[in-house]
Amino acid sequence: MLDPGSLDILRKEIGKQIAEDSAVLAQLREEIRPLARETRRISPRSSASISLVAADGGNNELRFDPFLVQLIRVVDSSNNEHCLEAISPTMSVSALSARQFGKRPTALGRMMRYLGVENLPQLSHMIRPNRGENPSEWVKAYRELVEWAILFAIVREKDFATDTLIVFDGLLRSMVFAGRLFRRYREGIQEGIDHQFRTSRRRLYLVGIAKNSKVLSRYRLAMALEGVLQSPFPCYVEIPRELEEKAYIGTEYARGDDRIVDGRPPNRFVAGKMFFVKFGSGPRDPVWPIDIFSSQIEDHAAVFGHLLNDAVEGFPVGLYPKSLQKAHENAALVDFDMGILQDMIFSGLRDTLETEAAALDAFRLQDGY
Repeated sequence: MLDPGSLDILRKEIGKQIAEDSAVLAQLREEIRPLARETRRISPRSSASISLVAADGGNNELRFDPFLVQLIRVVDSSNNEHCLEAISPTMSVSALSARQFGKRPTALGRMMRYLGVENLPQLSHMIRPNRGENPSEWVKAYRELVEWAILFAIVREKDFATDTLIVFDGLLRSMVFAGRLFRRYREGIQEGIDHQFRTSRRRLYLVGIAKNSKVLSRYRLAMALEGVLQSPFPCYVEIPRELEEKAYIGTEYARGDDRIVDGRPPNRFVAGKMFFVKFGSGPRDPVWPIDIFSSQIEDHAAVFGHLLNDAVEGFPVGLYPKSLQKAHENAALVDFDMGILQDMIFSGLRDTLETEAAALDAFRLQDGY
């Protein structure tokens, strides 16, 4: 614990440093000030005309699992389970690749065929055959790829009875795809949206929402000081690409097709345009970073109007899309479900140990599993 003398010294040092860095805050305020004039009000749209769907990875952990089995589960807000599988960080990547192309190819397998790749290392530079020194890292990349694949399948293969707003858990940008495959992925999403309208006159709107972003963290204080998004009604503002680039170390994560810089590669990672959105009527209500699919930026008024009806009913997180929270709730495996899965781990261990199964039972009783 710091003694009073040290606290006094530390207080003076912090105050001195903040005073020296005051120019940084002034610069942030100058950058964000123009957005106060660009803020737009959200007009609600009829919730009866939309059906919201969300994808969630469902990262669930077991209390005891010496093999580090990972559960990959994707569930939407209507509790439709699109994927459920168990993998291990030490399993064969080639075997996992082959699993995608069985008698009934998985959503990931169908996406891989569209992208023209035959195995997971071709799909993502984060998944290597030898898995490197930290094999658990490629599991995260695999989980993200499955989420993108489910979204791909929903947009291209699902039949919609009405115009639909699809809400993705996270911003519409990714660095997990190899090379320019994410650009091709975006083209496939656009083909699906166009096909739905051409064949059934159904409009699909795609957004990605996050609870935090580096851009919002950088400008949150400046926005409060400049009165940005503090109107007494739901509102939103489009974030210029230049402000995004200042918040990210790697500017490619912020540069869309609308931002061309000489001498730099074209957009490979970004499929959306960022907006800051406040769904509440209070000046201090939460602000969320939301990506609108790049080709639908001009539909921002309709998109946020539809999303408003879902957000005002949000629970337990207030003013956050209820459908997305429902998808998280549906994807999570807790209590009784996790107990069953834990028993499955012990059952598999018993079958493997055979004659030494008694030692496993004694261990289980001793450690309270």
